[in-house]
Amino acid sequence: MSDDEPLIRWQWIGDHAGELADYTGVHLRLGLLPVLFGLIISVPLGILCHRYGWLYPPVLTVANILYSIPSLALFMIFVRYTGLTERTVMIPLTIYTLSVLVPNVVDGLASVPEPVRLAATAMGFGAIRRVVQVELPIAVPVVIAGVRVAAVSSISLVAVGQLIGQGGLGYYITRGLQLDFPTPIITAIVLIMLLALTTDAVLVLAQRLLTPWSRNKVTAP
Repeated sequence: MSDDEPLIRWQWIGDHAGELADYTGVHLRLGLLPVLFGLIISVPLGILCHRYGWLYPPVLTVANILYSIPSLALFMIFVRYTGLTERTVMIPLTIYTLSVLVPNVVDGLASVPEPVRLAATAMGFGAIRRVVQVELPIAVPVVIAGVRVAAVSSISLVAVGQLIGQGGLGYYITRGLQLDFPTPIITAIVLIMLLALTTDAVLVLAQRLLTPWSRNKVTAP
């Protein structure tokens, strides 16, 4: 970067506004779909782990081992099977979410007071109905806490996928480095942070809407 190069060229941002919007949409899709897929896997898996306690340690160990694999290495492993496609980014990110979401589902179910379970059983609730209509709603705050962590982490990690050509806003980071041009790098970083913060705020709002009883508990004198 030359000495007279400004840190931000606002004209460049204005000229690329449409392209930035397109890449932001791609980044959001690549970051949030893995969280949705991870939640779909984690809820039944967490229910099984809570019901059959012996299953939880091996499931958590496998999830943590997979999480310990560097993201770029995991992307490269999947390139062989899924090619240079969005699936190569989304499958590893889905795997990463499991180490956060499965423990939160188990902890959320464990937080349900035993008298509540006994009362539901006494009212004639079967095992499945009790989990769906009583235990999971009570576990929502703990589960969403895990979803918030998984979503922010996933949105940040998507940028690494640009090293295999599927990184959303990560494109501008690598492009800026190649051209020694800071404007696209800074713009991409700011947009990624805004996506993460906005997603987190939406999830907090969703939790407040889904668990009005917890909101009343906080505001009570």
